[in-house]
Amino acid sequence: MFFNMLFLLVGATIAVAKVQFMGINLAGFDFGCSIDGACSLGSAQSPSDASGQITHFVNDDQMNVFRFPVSWQFLTNNKVGSTLDADKLGQYDQVMQTCLATGAHCAIDIHNFARVDGKIIGQGGPSNEQFADLWTQLATKYKSNDKVIFGLMNEPHDVDINVWANTVQAAVTAIRNAGATSQLILMPGNNFASAGQFVPNGSGAALLRVVNPDGSTTGLIMDLHKYLDEDNSGEHSTCTTDNINDAFAVVAAFLRENGRLGLVSETGAGSDASCFTNFCAQNTFLNQNSDVFLGYIAWAAGSFDTSYVLSLTPTKQNGKYVDNSLASQCVVAPFLNAGAATAAPAAASATVSPTTTITQMSTTTRYTTISSVTTVVGTSTNTLDTTLATSAVSASTSASSTFLTTTLGLVSGIQTATAGVAGGTGTTSSPFQTQSILPNLGSRGSAPGILAGWLVIIAVFL
Repeated sequence: MFFNMLFLLVGATIAVAKVQFMGINLAGFDFGCSIDGACSLGSAQSPSDASGQITHFVNDDQMNVFRFPVSWQFLTNNKVGSTLDADKLGQYDQVMQTCLATGAHCAIDIHNFARVDGKIIGQGGPSNEQFADLWTQLATKYKSNDKVIFGLMNEPHDVDINVWANTVQAAVTAIRNAGATSQLILMPGNNFASAGQFVPNGSGAALLRVVNPDGSTTGLIMDLHKYLDEDNSGEHSTCTTDNINDAFAVVAAFLRENGRLGLVSETGAGSDASCFTNFCAQNTFLNQNSDVFLGYIAWAAGSFDTSYVLSLTPTKQNGKYVDNSLASQCVVAPFLNAGAATAAPAAASATVSPTTTITQMSTTTRYTTISSVTTVVGTSTNTLDTTLATSAVSASTSASSTFLTTTLGLVSGIQTATAGVAGGTGTTSSPFQTQSILPNLGSRGSAPGILAGWLVIIAVFL
């Protein structure tokens, strides 16, 4: 009976696993940019009907995050290293404000591949100081809105990763010192930010060293990209992998081991039948591992024509936007079908063992996952679950209460010895750590969902 109850407990909580963010890239301002960091302003444009597309994605698909690629050259009107151009920034900000007005999170993405005109930032090209100044200006503008996400750089490649980590550090320090202390910052690694190479190429290890000015890592998120075609280029219509065993499972283990979080800010697939299988499987996996993946932002809509190989641009039918099949089945459905939605992250830190302190994004309703017993280390206390369960059995018999208390004790002991990536109890003191932590048994469900799970257990026992 006891193990049946424990099984029901685990099942009830795992069923609501879900990433916090699901959304789409709206391209346009980045048009004309190549992987050597050369960008022609003549091709750049505001995403087509940005307001209409964003409204559709939010209202019809429940998307809650958007990413807007833009080049450094565009924002400075081809004067890299100078003050942001008022007119160009105004054009970009108009789209950002349209996004922010919906309540969604909105990511700035500097789409330069760690270069300007072939020269690597901090490695012979623009200096770290110039890059930091770019981010100081952007952070100063958006510091009052915690729904803004700072995507430091799109897809660095062929860089010295340890030197690049210093460039990332310069930008992080600049953003925080500008007063943007609550926003997420996305930190990309080498090899086009590939999730498949993030651990083996040393990107993960190098970026672990990047910290906020106070020494914490709150809000510093690993930025991951991955496509599903034969060479990870996103240029082919067929898909040859679901990116699970050779990419995201490896990254998930790394993130758990180091107490960190990642966000997939670019991933896309063609419309071949192989992609419906693999892309859906990948995004289902991300939802199932929401303890370490904050979410995914699919590529792409905006100004892309519907004939583009990776197009997720919706079409208008009878005056209403309609998603294509890939978007609806493999981007939206894995999120909507995953369970109860979770709140957007707020900064928090957690001490998880006598010798290790991890810092990550959390909320007052973020829950640890008992299914990660063998892969995560840490401690936590089942404060909310114990309270809910105690209330639920207040009218029970003494014997029933005694047995349930024993069950709670064992489950709490299991959780204390296992993965506490959502952190421990306590409050925060850093300017980058603003909310108390309330961990719980289960995975990212709502309190009513957890209570429902407990009631099922009680019903079985009684």
